[in-house]
Amino acid sequence: MSLPRDGAADLTAARAQLASGAASAAALLGQALSAADSPATRHAYVRRFDDPARAAAAAADARLAAGAPLPLLAGLAVSVKDLFDVAGQTTSAGSVVLGDAAPAKTDSAAVARLRGAGAALLGHTNMTEFAFSGVGLNPHHGTPANAATALIDATPRIPGGSSSGGAVTVAAGAAWAALGSDTGGSIRIPAALQGLVGFKNTQHLTPLAGSVPLSFSLDTACAITRSVRDAVLLHEVLAGRRVALAGKPVAALRLALPTTLMLDELEPAVAAAFEQALSRLRDAGARIEPLALPALSRLAGLNAQGGLATAEAWAWHRQRLALDGDRYDPRVALRIRRGSAIGAADYIDLLQARQAWIAEVRAALAGFDAAISPTVPMVAPPIAPLLADDAAFFATNGRLLRNPSAVNFLDGCALSLPCQAPGQLPVGLMLWAPALHDDALLDAALAVEQALGQREH
Repeated sequence: MSLPRDGAADLTAARAQLASGAASAAALLGQALSAADSPATRHAYVRRFDDPARAAAAAADARLAAGAPLPLLAGLAVSVKDLFDVAGQTTSAGSVVLGDAAPAKTDSAAVARLRGAGAALLGHTNMTEFAFSGVGLNPHHGTPANAATALIDATPRIPGGSSSGGAVTVAAGAAWAALGSDTGGSIRIPAALQGLVGFKNTQHLTPLAGSVPLSFSLDTACAITRSVRDAVLLHEVLAGRRVALAGKPVAALRLALPTTLMLDELEPAVAAAFEQALSRLRDAGARIEPLALPALSRLAGLNAQGGLATAEAWAWHRQRLALDGDRYDPRVALRIRRGSAIGAADYIDLLQARQAWIAEVRAALAGFDAAISPTVPMVAPPIAPLLADDAAFFATNGRLLRNPSAVNFLDGCALSLPCQAPGQLPVGLMLWAPALHDDALLDAALAVEQALGQREH
């Protein structure tokens, strides 16, 4: 099943169909359940919540029948990454280590907000174990194949991670949106590789309570959607705030094009799609100004010991690794154990260096509406070679994380949206900005999406 391009192509359109009486929540949920049972979503869900989802859809239809206001998410299917607590369900973070944990007593804060907005929560989605990779492989539950690339060629390709299953559910029509997390690109990478929209908000705007952490400093609760307007809606629900949209036209946008690091070693398909997108935006009147950003070239050195994620993951996992280390994905365990060599002074030095780095980048981007970059420098590679070859896996992981992780270190906000031509493998374009520029960024993304012809407004 392909991502719809007409009719109810996104959650906003589906909600409008419900409000007009053109569809029922129960019928739309039935379509999502059928997609969730299809081969396209094999390994995407690790556990399903079909009956509660049906109840949520029925409740939305009952409200409509009674003339009551339709809730924001209107009984429509939303998937939940397997690191957010759902009351009555086990949260295993894609691992067998937590598989025998007691069911959650309450919803995580993000899930509670989705449920409060009327979402039909369809299930926990597969993910990289403990969210520690941008590739999306999982040796415990199987790896869900990229649902978007399957429509273009027969080679099973990576879904992107760590929110792998969530992206597959949206791309395959088994959810209208996917709750996930982004620590170094875990929302934006799978969105880019599957032709979707992934919005990473400023970290503190959305609550993380009730979720399994990877990095206390970097983790962000956010969503994968089918359109920018859906990204706005999901952010409003998850953050409990209204987004102020100025409606700035693309011709009024001033965008920085960082020439340091983020344009290096682009695969030809990515370079071509990105250049075509820049050309279309310039033709529409956007000012796109090359900007040397030397701070980006220092990121690898700052994080040479493994960075904040490694240090903070080691703090959370060290006792579990001592007891159950042989049950971890060996690649994940290897990365976490690097944190044992990061001393307290090294960690404090990195925190302080981060603040100086943030100040430098913020100053460089002052006066721009956003920066614009490829989300990742490659299209989705085949799964098979990465299963067998550690060197290829770690090289691919590093390439996927390179661009998006800079925004997490910035504590900024970013949105990936598709920019490839029809029939081509998905390519993501990333708009990004410093912390608390979320509303202006979303406003700019709406204009860019329209200018690229991805959605009519």
